[in-house]
Amino acid sequence: MKKSLLTLFISVLIFSSCNQTTTEKGADPNQEFDVVILNGRVMDPETNFDGIRNVGVKDGKIAIITEAEISGKETIDATGHVVAPGFIDTHYHATDVLATKMALRDGVTTGMDLEAGSFNVKAWYDEKAKTGWQVNYGTTASLLFNRMAVHDPDAELSGPVDFSTVPTYAAKALTDGVQGWADTNSTIEEMNKVMALMDEDLRQGAIGVAVPGAYMAKGMTSYELFTAQRAGANYGRLTSVHTRYHLISETPTEAPIAFDEVFTNAMLLDAPLLMAHNNDFGWWEIEEKLQLAREKGLNMWSEYYPYAAGSTAITAAFLSPSEWVEKRGYKYEETIYDPVDDQYLTNETYAALMKKDPGRSVVVEFPYRKEWMNHWLAIPHMTIASDAMAGVGADGTLLPWDADWTEYRGHPRTSGSHGAAFRLAREQGVPLMFTISQASYWPAKHLGDTGLEAMKERGRIQVGKIADITIFNPLSITDNSSFKVGEHGTPTTGIPYVIVNGVIVVKNNEVLPVKPGQEIRFPVEAKGRYTPINQEKWLNEHTIGLNPELGEMHLDDDSGAGKAVKKN
Repeated sequence: MKKSLLTLFISVLIFSSCNQTTTEKGADPNQEFDVVILNGRVMDPETNFDGIRNVGVKDGKIAIITEAEISGKETIDATGHVVAPGFIDTHYHATDVLATKMALRDGVTTGMDLEAGSFNVKAWYDEKAKTGWQVNYGTTASLLFNRMAVHDPDAELSGPVDFSTVPTYAAKALTDGVQGWADTNSTIEEMNKVMALMDEDLRQGAIGVAVPGAYMAKGMTSYELFTAQRAGANYGRLTSVHTRYHLISETPTEAPIAFDEVFTNAMLLDAPLLMAHNNDFGWWEIEEKLQLAREKGLNMWSEYYPYAAGSTAITAAFLSPSEWVEKRGYKYEETIYDPVDDQYLTNETYAALMKKDPGRSVVVEFPYRKEWMNHWLAIPHMTIASDAMAGVGADGTLLPWDADWTEYRGHPRTSGSHGAAFRLAREQGVPLMFTISQASYWPAKHLGDTGLEAMKERGRIQVGKIADITIFNPLSITDNSSFKVGEHGTPTTGIPYVIVNGVIVVKNNEVLPVKPGQEIRFPVEAKGRYTPINQEKWLNEHTIGLNPELGEMHLDDDSGAGKAVKKN
């Protein structure tokens, strides 16, 4: 009889408890460490080690895990707390200073916007290196932004551009009344321009390809999607995708069909795939397929955030009256909340906001998700990823680092996703090691399996690994943010310490003004890998070549058709 996933997981925990002493190794315990963590419950998801130990950090790495007494320049008493690998967020639009500060209080040590990505990846990494960053950072080559560069020249993209700055460019792109990036199909020439930009971003070390497909469902053809995934596959890198039919339950555009589109491409290209926020209709079918894919050795996984409401730009195509009101039957005044103006939209205020501030992010309510959320807590390799939004204030502009938490206007998931997931998991009796795996190990493992060296060194509490560490109280860790104005950014509690690359960034629940974050990036390569689409070349490779002007490559194939054409 086949064991349940939970039974197998618990069996591994029991087996590993007999091997706890294997983690007691490392440096000389008599030396002085940079940071020591004493009496904490050390939990490592990769080995399933779980025991009370002391941890010594030296030169940014975990130098020792031991029962022996150790001392250091800084000491943390972790009695009653878990010493876990720092939380890794792969859906992190919080690429500004206040949102990053909120994420740190939520236990995040690495934040990467893999779903939206960036424009001009080189400049994006250069800017982060110049300014310094509090958490580790990474990005992808964005199909959306690169389409905007080609289809909306009036947007004047130069770089770097990411989620924190895109509202300005989105507004410019709409000045002529057309969102080319969202609604316009690419010609072969335009597709080659887009992919050349994507390839340059990948050459510069982008983690993979970002495809926010739902936002350009009409403009992005299936072949452009396939070509974008192939651009990433040329480098062996992932595609992170927000599928084009996300939220839709009606055939023939139901959500799993859109997953099948990207899944087929990834499978044929032998490429990694990350399904962004698989938290709506059809999630169960998609998860079943992802589990089957992993059983076949494919590197594929998904994300969730524990809220029954989402957040997105007002310009999202699926929020238009024809889609949201006429096709789906929703009412703006019941489902679309503007956290900046603190009010639900109406047909009139929606239209006004589209003209006034098309980059505005709004909250979209999906009450039916509530009954699904507890299931997500228990799905292997479904990782916690906040979809954290930019840290804007009442005027819609980015807030400074030292702004008060009450000034933030946006989705509470920016400040509370991990606290909420751990609270819900505790209430549902989910094994703690499982939740830690969702928060840190599984995203690190899958990214590491793409060849990303920085992720092979994170997501674990082991000697020699990088000291990204989140220390939390398993009995009290909880979210406190809500949809009430003034509480959008209320920090998670129960996480008194966060360490990034061996440096304490959160100390006694206070975020310190230090910037130890490091780039998460592939090495820059000397040459790009994209081969432009050429119609004549394609016909030579994929047909028997009926037109002699296209060359002789396949004219003498085994079918005899080529000879017949020549003879006639």
